[in-house]
Amino acid sequence: MRVSTAPIEVDDSINHRILVVSEDSLTGFHRDPLGEIARRSGVDREVVVERIRAMLAAGTIRRVRQTLVTTNLAPGALVAWAIPESEVQDAFDYMSRNDPSSGHIVIRNTDPGKPGAGFRLWTTVKVPPGFSPRRHCEFLREKTGAESFRLLPARCVFALGVGHARRQGLEVGSKMEELAEAQEVNPVELDEVQWTVATALVREFRPEELGGDLWAERASEAGVTLEDFIRVAEDLDSQKVVGRFTTALEHTKPLPSGERVSGHNGLFHWAAPEGREIDVGRQIGRFQILTHCYWREGGSDFGGANIMAVAHGDTRERVLAHKAAIDAHLEHVAIPVLYSNVFWGERSEIKPSEIAAPAYHKWCQGMGIDPEEMREVQEGS
Repeated sequence: MRVSTAPIEVDDSINHRILVVSEDSLTGFHRDPLGEIARRSGVDREVVVERIRAMLAAGTIRRVRQTLVTTNLAPGALVAWAIPESEVQDAFDYMSRNDPSSGHIVIRNTDPGKPGAGFRLWTTVKVPPGFSPRRHCEFLREKTGAESFRLLPARCVFALGVGHARRQGLEVGSKMEELAEAQEVNPVELDEVQWTVATALVREFRPEELGGDLWAERASEAGVTLEDFIRVAEDLDSQKVVGRFTTALEHTKPLPSGERVSGHNGLFHWAAPEGREIDVGRQIGRFQILTHCYWREGGSDFGGANIMAVAHGDTRERVLAHKAAIDAHLEHVAIPVLYSNVFWGERSEIKPSEIAAPAYHKWCQGMGIDPEEMREVQEGS
């Protein structure tokens, strides 16, 4: 592949047109995702390929991949960790470097005395079907010196899509006309062929792989014909386990060009009255600034919070302005909120969680763990 001289800056006009589409707008499986990006952005496919290749090679784009809706495929949760302050940075490093099941890894803070203020490290953990997130976290607790942890599994999803480029300059309070869809967590069991195709489907693309038919090599990797690969991928899509094709940017770290697409992020907590969680989540999930919005039960540790969402912005004041707009909207539609708070991100590492069973077995063995000891124990067994 020849060395490209194409611009790699996010604020380049052509790159911005591409990224507004390519970051998080291509939901589901697409036979030709690069062609679809070209169609929606109005940029020639050859230019789309050249620009994405150049930004990926330079590190402006941190990864290009097809995602899966792992809440429907693998047991997992948002995990809040209570860790002595002197150990927080080391725990962050350990999980970032040594645990492929930990995805989003974020050190957060909130005002002293607020519920949950002692939980400084927040991660997402996913393990393959049949294995136990709690047992996995118990192992991590021993390795990191964490005092305790709280598993906060998702019960419903209201918003999910990390598109920093399209959110730049977003007007405070911008929201969809309709209520957000409430996507309940419905576990789906895959057979061996489906897992093989899914594993090949989600592997990150190298710059040189971007160009012609993206899926031909992946079909060969999975040991199936291209036609069968497409058929299985489309079947997975129909079962709502295919997420989106994405060209992901860094969340908070400076890009090679020196740009930052997001300087601040807040994890918002709201406590909706019992029985109104979906009503509140569908109202909050309408707001376009949110990259994530879930129903998760925080319990007394977090002031009864049960709706949790994340927003990114270039300043803390801007992030707070967006939250204030959401709070004002809830008041306008006469939905009471019993409690609310913000946890601010300090340091973060974002990577996909590994949910393939063979990879998990290999990790366990490398850590000196019998994989069978990490399995979920059924009641009565």
